[in-house]
Amino acid sequence: MLKPPLRVLYGSQTGTAQDTAHRIARQARRRHLQVQVLPLDSYNVANLISEPLVVFVCSTTGQGDPPDNMKNFWRFLFKKSLPVGSLSQLDCAMLGLGDSSYPKFNFVAKKLHKRLQQLGASMLLPVGLADDQHDLGPDAVIDPWLTSFWEKVFALYPSLADVIPLREDEQLPPTYTFHFLPDAKDKTDDRLRISTEQTVPCQSHPFPARLVFSRRVTDMSHFQDVRHIEFDISGSNIEFAAGDVVMIRPCNAPEDVQQFCQLLRLDPEARFTLSASDNTPVPARLPLPCTVRHLVESYLDISAVPRRSFFELLSTFAINELEQEKLAEFSSAAGQEELSSYCNRPRRTTLEVLADFPHTTAELKADYLLDLFPEIQPRSFSIASSLQAHPQRLQVLVAVVRYKTKLYKPRRGLCSTWLASLDPAQGDVYVPLWVKKGTLKFPKEKDTPVIMVGPGTGVAPFRSALQERIAEGKTANVLFFGCRSESKDFYFRSEWEEMMGAGHLTLFTAFSRDQEKKVYVQHHVKEKAELLWDLIANKSACFYIAGNAKEMPAGVCDALKEVFQQEGGMSTEDAEQMLRAMEKSGQFQSETWS
Repeated sequence: MLKPPLRVLYGSQTGTAQDTAHRIARQARRRHLQVQVLPLDSYNVANLISEPLVVFVCSTTGQGDPPDNMKNFWRFLFKKSLPVGSLSQLDCAMLGLGDSSYPKFNFVAKKLHKRLQQLGASMLLPVGLADDQHDLGPDAVIDPWLTSFWEKVFALYPSLADVIPLREDEQLPPTYTFHFLPDAKDKTDDRLRISTEQTVPCQSHPFPARLVFSRRVTDMSHFQDVRHIEFDISGSNIEFAAGDVVMIRPCNAPEDVQQFCQLLRLDPEARFTLSASDNTPVPARLPLPCTVRHLVESYLDISAVPRRSFFELLSTFAINELEQEKLAEFSSAAGQEELSSYCNRPRRTTLEVLADFPHTTAELKADYLLDLFPEIQPRSFSIASSLQAHPQRLQVLVAVVRYKTKLYKPRRGLCSTWLASLDPAQGDVYVPLWVKKGTLKFPKEKDTPVIMVGPGTGVAPFRSALQERIAEGKTANVLFFGCRSESKDFYFRSEWEEMMGAGHLTLFTAFSRDQEKKVYVQHHVKEKAELLWDLIANKSACFYIAGNAKEMPAGVCDALKEVFQQEGGMSTEDAEQMLRAMEKSGQFQSETWS
């Protein structure tokens, strides 16, 4: 075969692996290869036995789990019934994207690499393990890995070596073509075109839940706006248990949509349909025909910090010499430190970058919009209520993200800011959402006590668990809650007091800024050593941590190991081993986020 068709298959949770997969595909197209990029669950796995060349790009989520868009593929590939040599025709390579601050660093890529080898696939090179924690980010591994990959492909297919690749600054054809329609009278609101079929809501068919209330639960003098938000899920078929999460895909702010359309000289009311090249499916989430406004508001992620690939693509439109030079630098491996200080550290958004490169932005053609801008990714929130306590309702606790960098405008979290801007007092407001199984699982046995450590908004899943457990008559509950100040951000105080009064909860609080010496939840964990040892060692209590991944989880784990040493007379190694054994059996669980 002169030119093998290349498949680039990815498992991506936040879009990084998807972005890398498309980068590989662009390199393949520059080498005149026929290439197809797909999420693993959209690929017919039975075809793997006859594929000549495949690159897998996989991230790892949660506690070493595969991303949502590769779970079916994962289950299929690990079936014991698959014959050992079934993939002996396949040449492939595996690139993993992970974060070495998590214990199961790149677990999915490592495990999949091993499984493909077991099934007889020929691995062209060692698994690439990209790391978010590296000074130069994942590209520190991806760049050299890709160089080696193409060397191996050229060695396998010598005829490719004679092909002259397109230059990096040459434009590739767009993946999609926009067909603008003549002015039409149809003014249907695309935002409400959400399926209300009687299926269980999911990513492709979210449920439009009515916003019931959005209350600020921090004092007005407190630096952070935290919202207690409730949705009406009547008629949705949504069910959830304590520990589950709700997925919400936000919209861009109206002023950002307006600025984007002005910069690119697009008419927000213009309507279009799409056609795709290379058997690429048209995005299922876009109604067709669609307005430019709906595309920009609900689909294109224009408020994220752009990745290097964005600058690579943007540079191919540059006609102004200064802008061209700068974009070429940001796209190069040598310019990553520069790109980091311009973009990543100050958290500059894609929209702000477009405004900084006006000549290049003016050259952008609509056909390239879906190549340049990734899709807005859904955000997950721990559900903070139980269906037993609030039937047909779903509640969340949302910290509105807002912070300063060296840029003049404060940075804002897209989803939290959008949710906080919705006001049910102004009329019915609907938010498309669906529910996913969470990683926290609570004991079914009535007598098993639970110990929960949830400072700040980390308390959300524990409110759900407490409501559910108390409704089921499970009253052995201990909660460690921490915040800055008793008077400013003590979430759900009256509810905890009510539960304590009824004998259903033992509560320990840490208000870090209410005295000179800072007190955190881990200090109280250490102080309550006798109680905790009795609950864990004698009553098989389950221990849970939820909250910010910075220092709290490690601090609580260290405090817990000290409890084992102090009360159980254990050595450091034994305490460490006991915690590991608890984690393995599910007696210790954590859900943290950065």
